Amino acid sequence: MDNKWLVTDNRAKAIAIHDIPIFEYAVFFDDMKGFLDNRECHCASYFAVPKGRDLLFISIMLDDSTGKVYIGAYLHDMERNDVLPSLTRLYPVMHAFEREIEENFGIIYADNPWNKPLRFAHDRVNRFNSINDYPFYSIKGDSLHEVNVGPIHAGIIEPGVFRFICNGEEVIHLEIVLGFQHRGLERAMRGTDNVLRQTLLAETIAGDSVAGHTSAYCYTIEKIADMNFGEGISQKRDSNSGNSISGNDQISANASSLDIERAVALELERIAIHIADTGALCGDIAYQLGQVACEALRTIVINTTQLWCGNRFAKGLVRPFGTNYPLTETLVTAILKNIDEVERRYAEVAHNLLVTPSVLARFEDCGSVLREQALAIGAVGLAARASGVSRDVRASHPWGAYGKFTPVVLATGDIVARLQMRVEEIKSSVNIIRKMLQGLRLKGMSLENRQTPRYNIKLKPECLAFSLIEGWRGEICHVAMSDERGGLAYYKIKDPSLHNWMMLALAVRGVGISDFPICNKSFNLSYCGHDL
Repeated sequence: MDNKWLVTDNRAKAIAIHDIPIFEYAVFFDDMKGFLDNRECHCASYFAVPKGRDLLFISIMLDDSTGKVYIGAYLHDMERNDVLPSLTRLYPVMHAFEREIEENFGIIYADNPWNKPLRFAHDRVNRFNSINDYPFYSIKGDSLHEVNVGPIHAGIIEPGVFRFICNGEEVIHLEIVLGFQHRGLERAMRGTDNVLRQTLLAETIAGDSVAGHTSAYCYTIEKIADMNFGEGISQKRDSNSGNSISGNDQISANASSLDIERAVALELERIAIHIADTGALCGDIAYQLGQVACEALRTIVINTTQLWCGNRFAKGLVRPFGTNYPLTETLVTAILKNIDEVERRYAEVAHNLLVTPSVLARFEDCGSVLREQALAIGAVGLAARASGVSRDVRASHPWGAYGKFTPVVLATGDIVARLQMRVEEIKSSVNIIRKMLQGLRLKGMSLENRQTPRYNIKLKPECLAFSLIEGWRGEICHVAMSDERGGLAYYKIKDPSLHNWMMLALAVRGVGISDFPICNKSFNLSYCGHDL
């Protein structure tokens, strides 16, 4: 596709919208098939943008083997409103993208096998299409019964409906319906030119992924901003930045101090949530020793973030073009001391978990998702890697401070694999933080040249920028488009939960319904990250 689609990468700055090639739908459809037939490629984002009376479809495809990003478009004549062939019929991975386009704009896909509303957005084209009338899939049979859970839950979780079809205790099918929150985040982002407000909105996309989503926003807005990068930002963000700092191949040669600090914040967030999820899994099987130990260790990690910026969840830390909380030698020493302690104590908890027969009896061969299933639905992140799919943006499409990286990949795809992934990723994140802080010390930690955030920003007119970040759940993708005045015309957000909720639905097939809570906890997906 190199000669047809626009080719770029995750370090590139904004591109002119008029440089994005526009195809007839038949050509666009065939090209998308070509990408999706390639196991090394997957779709990062696919959305539609009003363009006058027409609708511009934009696809961002990733080649994980080369690090290239391909962007192409199709212009739909809304007056003709042609019926379009559906990619979902051939590639289930596209179901969420096409369902959202159909829901928001009334596009008709003639052969979409799952053309149900995705989010029930406030500004959807059919306001009479109510979540209370959702067309649940059903199976008839004298031995079958349905179980409804939600939207209000006994635990402290957000609203969502889980509709089970069971044969006795065995789950035959699960359908998950979200969209109860109507937050309108994307609309709010493009409804203001106040960059500080946009940053605060980015922090609320998913409350447990503040560093991930805010980093994605900041890198995106920095790429499309009509200004030069300052001393606190990498001056050069290109595809040749994979070299290391003084032999440290985990850090990009062109990483700035700000890049390194953002990476440290992201890895601290990853460690904190993985420890919390380990504890939650212990709690669900009444293994209280593991639960309380993990709660104590998570507290050390989030208190480290609070020591850094005054907030346990990193709110206020990640800001465009600079930071209000640059790392000092005192803070670096404290971070290293705390992660050393957490690494040592968590290793003991993890060892006890993985050798205790009563724990393994609940986790092994439960909630399994096969590699082929994970590929078919476009699984990302930790859950994908536990099922044998090596998909990690840090390795395939690095950004900022990240250099060479090799993700851990397991094969069984069950709960114990997702637990082991957390154990291994905590080890990896601790090592990354050490390397990053070593790199920061080598670059020099003088605060004199460090920049404070910039919010008085005008965007390059009629451009598109995107950023890919490997959050703790998986691949985050933000896309910004500017108008002819240099304002924010459109903003698109993808949380990894968009893909992985379907993975949970597959994981519970064939297990007892009483095992649903631990299956659900082993993924820990975001309701609000889905309900944008």
